[in-house]
Amino acid sequence: MPLYPIHFFSEDIVFTLKHKLLIRSWIAQTIKSEDYTLGELNFIFCSDDYLLKINQEFLNHNTYTDIVTFDNSETPKNIIGDIFISIERVRENALKFRVSQRDELHRVIIHGTLHLLGYTDKNKKSKTLMTLKEDEYLAKRSF
Repeated sequence: MPLYPIHFFSEDIVFTLKHKLLIRSWIAQTIKSEDYTLGELNFIFCSDDYLLKINQEFLNHNTYTDIVTFDNSETPKNIIGDIFISIERVRENALKFRVSQRDELHRVIIHGTLHLLGYTDKNKKSKTLMTLKEDEYLAKRSF
């Protein structure tokens, strides 16, 4: 059982996340610094097609995306969720934005976490705030 109830899974792809313990700690500290408690958090790494099916089935969106976040908490300020991440999309976006795959993956991981912390990216103002928060927490990585 990990120190933090943060789990990593792969669906329909072969992917191994590096620095799992450090990433768990980083995510847990992010959650704590926003005055939330961590119940349980699952990250599921998958393909574009797998995530497209989730996007279609649960959100009625017929588009590829890098991440879909499900908030399963029934208690305010308590994090329980599932975050699906397309590794194919992360790799493509890393090339597009000229950043390392590692940094792009970490940005997407913290992006999903921020959604569970109540941040949105539905309009320009909220998207700007979310990007600032992503940058803030990415800067706090110690690995």
